[in-house]
Amino acid sequence: MNKLTELDSLKSYIETEQICSELAAEATQLVFGEGSNNAEIVFIGEAPGKKEDLQGKPFVGASGRLLDEMLESIGLKREDVYITNIVKYRPPNNRDPLPAEKQAFLPILQAQLGIIQPKVVVTLGRHSMNCFLPDLQISKVHGEPQSVTLRFGNTKIEDGIWRQLDSASSHLPDSTFQMVILPLYHPAAALYNGGMRQTLFEDFSQIPQLLKKL
Repeated sequence: MNKLTELDSLKSYIETEQICSELAAEATQLVFGEGSNNAEIVFIGEAPGKKEDLQGKPFVGASGRLLDEMLESIGLKREDVYITNIVKYRPPNNRDPLPAEKQAFLPILQAQLGIIQPKVVVTLGRHSMNCFLPDLQISKVHGEPQSVTLRFGNTKIEDGIWRQLDSASSHLPDSTFQMVILPLYHPAAALYNGGMRQTLFEDFSQIPQLLKKL
């Protein structure tokens, strides 16, 4: 299978296995992810908001417009990267995703990364960062690249995903996957805070040089 087929199969897996069915029942639709299947950079937020829920696309509200502006500042467009969230359904009233919801979707997110295999994963906000770097504080490590190793096949969900996608797929990792995490503040934090906006743009400006080193 090619990467597009694998991602489509992964999306179908969420629905057929009824991942977070209670969230799904209150949401308009699944917001899986969007962008290049061969992206060198994957951006990960926490969960869809109201506009994302209505359009079925990640980061299309005010935070998304700021993300577009930041991408443009380093010569990139949405179609050059891949954008997704940890949780794929909108939590009611835009509340923070619950730990159990993040845990349920984490194997899905790991599989997305395993298929795309980006050079850099940019986490947007503390929820996203803590999925990969649970012991760190974003206020202390924002803008500082971190090398991490993801391990696969440790849960029944992951085993099920692997069977769904095809064990012979060349795009899936074996048991581990090395990647670089760049923790950034969430764009929403910078919408009404000029100092935070400047910090976010400064951190974001490192991405081209970071890619060159990898």
